[in-house]
Amino acid sequence: MPRLAANLSMLFNEVEFLERFEAASAAGFTGVEYLFPYDYPAAELARRLQRFGLTQVVHNVPCGDWAAGERGIACLPGRIQEFREGVDRAIDYAGALGCRRLNCLAGIVTPGVEYERAHAAFVENLAFAAERLKGAGIELLTEAVNTRDVPGFFLTGTEQALAVVEEVGADNLALQYDIYHMQIMEGDLAQTLERNLPRIAHVQLADNPGRHEPGSGEINYPFLLGHLDRIGYTGWIGCEYKPATTTLEGLSWAAPYL
Repeated sequence: MPRLAANLSMLFNEVEFLERFEAASAAGFTGVEYLFPYDYPAAELARRLQRFGLTQVVHNVPCGDWAAGERGIACLPGRIQEFREGVDRAIDYAGALGCRRLNCLAGIVTPGVEYERAHAAFVENLAFAAERLKGAGIELLTEAVNTRDVPGFFLTGTEQALAVVEEVGADNLALQYDIYHMQIMEGDLAQTLERNLPRIAHVQLADNPGRHEPGSGEINYPFLLGHLDRIGYTGWIGCEYKPATTTLEGLSWAAPYL
């Protein structure tokens, strides 16, 4: 049966962030994820995880100025030192939260920067992060993102992402497969998941169009979640969607899994 993790950056926005841990637990979730923990003391987040019996599944390495539209800095050649400092900060938080996976967003390619330079920076940064995380017993993830929502994003498809993973060659580097992003960019979800299952360490979901809850759009989630079971996926599935109304009103799809 799928193990669902509530993405607290998107779900339970009816309450303040620190209150979402209790709300997720009350709704039946046993795992949580979110974009970033860095605005809050690690000890406070850890206390809420423990109090409400939740596993911290994944969070992102610092991604630059999110409010200004940055979506990662790993492919930016001029910000390698900033990236490395962010990796160390992410490891500190992950250790405090008992989080065994960190995701690295590649970022939006800077206008005028050649693809080869962005690619080289990304590979270098992933290799550095993988080595640092391995020493801490943490797995590194990276994901492809659709260019309709994030124009100019560097990593845009499964094959491209897996080619980078292979090039880096770290045994603790794997793919975070986001069903919503990949439905937009390439489709063929079931076969892509099955074909690449050994290299997929985390899955995220939302329906399309709208990035709302499963059942609101074109993706056959009852089939796809059953398919993940059939092919032997045992990892977490992050619910990274925007509720069409309220979180609880939109959770009926998840009732069989919570």
